[in-house]
Amino acid sequence: MQIHNSQYDLIIIGGGPIGIAVGLEAQKNNLSYLIIEKGCLVNSIYNYPSNMSFFSTSEKLELDNIPFISTNPKPKKAEALEYYRRIATSNNLNINLFEMVTGVNSEDEEKHVVSTNKTTYTANNIVIATGFYDIPNYLNIPGEQLPKVAHYYNDPHYYATQKTIVVGASNSAVDAALEIYRKGGDVTMIVRKPEIGERVKYWVRPDIDNRIKEGSINAYFNASLIEIKEKEVVIATPEGNKSIENDFVLLLTGYRPNFDFLKKIGIRLSIDGKQIPSYNDETMETNISGIYLAGVVCGGMETHKWFIENSRVHANMIVSSILKKQKKTV
Repeated sequence: MQIHNSQYDLIIIGGGPIGIAVGLEAQKNNLSYLIIEKGCLVNSIYNYPSNMSFFSTSEKLELDNIPFISTNPKPKKAEALEYYRRIATSNNLNINLFEMVTGVNSEDEEKHVVSTNKTTYTANNIVIATGFYDIPNYLNIPGEQLPKVAHYYNDPHYYATQKTIVVGASNSAVDAALEIYRKGGDVTMIVRKPEIGERVKYWVRPDIDNRIKEGSINAYFNASLIEIKEKEVVIATPEGNKSIENDFVLLLTGYRPNFDFLKKIGIRLSIDGKQIPSYNDETMETNISGIYLAGVVCGGMETHKWFIENSRVHANMIVSSILKKQKKTV
């Protein structure tokens, strides 16, 4: 394995919008930096559903006061990809794509060794901006590994004319159910709670409620999926277990950060079930000196807490902390 002899001021793990924001801030302040991303640029956004619209308006997705011009009140996925790609390329950000970080070893407060599947780097500081979209919340039920089951949804055309179960009641589940229904799919939603999720986009909520009310989309509330078979599924309802004929299952039950990666580094997580990482909310520095968090990863299991619009500030907080440390050592 190749080893890079130079030591960066900062290595950013994750090439999403917040990782890019940290890179921009580092570049403005003449810090040597490298962004490492295991997939393509803004990989999570690239893997979002093809027709997805953001909850936020375009100005709330902007980085470094660079205007995000959208033709829609709520930007589409394709517009976001174009925006963040142009930022990265026009600013010549130092990004290594398709490179997986496998570990971080902190030799001391000022030297952190980052190992990847390609090489090894050293840095004075590390920023972890890895998001949460890579690991689904598995149900761990019989049949979950069948080919008909997916934890990610892309395009409704695939499910046209098919009997499709959508498990979940969040924005992703509601969007999938509505899109598949409108492409001719036979949709049934399985919802654990007594109603659709309270955080569903306000302009979508009436649509899903009305489609369920009129019977265009079937829905079982206070219900859970307990088994998936080749041609049917079994659900538990307040009236007892029920079998439903089925072609495909979309388990849109949310996602979680890579907690094993954080723990392996030595970052403490809360023991209240939320697994919120330990960090200073003024600097974003974790319990390990020189290692910072940025973006949605800060929320642990509370993945609804941090978004692009409210975590863009992490970039300035982190770089300001690093610059203060540098002044102290001069």
